[in-house]
Amino acid sequence: MTTKTLSKATEPEAPASEIKTAHIASFDVRAPMETIMLSHHLNIEGTDYLPGSKVRVPSDYARRLRRQGYVART
Repeated sequence: MTTKTLSKATEPEAPASEIKTAHIASFDVRAPMETIMLSHHLNIEGTDYLPGSKVRVPSDYARRLRRQGYVART
């Protein structure tokens, strides 16, 4: 019989009202930023964001995340 272990994130879950800014190296720092709420777990350059997290990302990146289904519908 095998035992499954579930790994949990070591960081406590951030409150939904806290908005983090994701630093994405491939985007221009002057690009317009947009706040999105994630519907799925996402790892952006080594930082884990849980579902329900509000993240500030460049508009182009937010558009790509919407197409892939990572942004929660409001």
